[in-house]
Amino acid sequence: MNPMLYISLAYLIAYVIGGIPTSVLAGKLNGIDITKHGSGNAGATNALRVLGTKIGVTVMIIDAVKGVIAILVGRLILQAFNIDSTQIYDITLGVTAILGHVFSIYLKFKGGKGVATAAGVYALLSPIAFAIALMAFIIIVAISRYVSLGSICAALVLFVSQLVINFINNFEQLPILLLTFFVALFIILKHKQNIIRLLNGNENKLVFKPK
Repeated sequence: MNPMLYISLAYLIAYVIGGIPTSVLAGKLNGIDITKHGSGNAGATNALRVLGTKIGVTVMIIDAVKGVIAILVGRLILQAFNIDSTQIYDITLGVTAILGHVFSIYLKFKGGKGVATAAGVYALLSPIAFAIALMAFIIIVAISRYVSLGSICAALVLFVSQLVINFINNFEQLPILLLTFFVALFIILKHKQNIIRLLNGNENKLVFKPK
């Protein structure tokens, strides 16, 4: 059978996994339509805002795990049919999971902004850059209480970290660096309205709710 069928299956499953609307499901379990509260966004940040800290953090972790699972399942499918799982496959499977989250098939191709799912992808593919970006995110959010600002800065730090790692290693991870550039740019563009609100001083701050 044509190997392209198995490759297509791996990407389809990565997209379906990435598209699982964790925040919406969490909201329904708590009797809330999260798309009609807060910012209306089907992402972890709005889950934090609407459903509280415990549920919001849980949603964030699950969204990150989706990125990891999408790549690992894709690898297994490719290996099961004797197709070498290369770095390029890992990267593109990760991108597919992120796009699945942002353009979820379960939500009529709407979704979150892809930050948590991208974090999971990088935790697996580039753990050092991920750890540096995560620290930047935590510090900025802790100081400013702006999750959007933390996400934007983390995306920039992720790219700079990956650039430094490549420079040190003679650009051995160039495909991941190129991916990082486009992922960081995509995340920043998805935060366009947040940037406008930040500049105007009316962006919503994160308030931790003990739920």
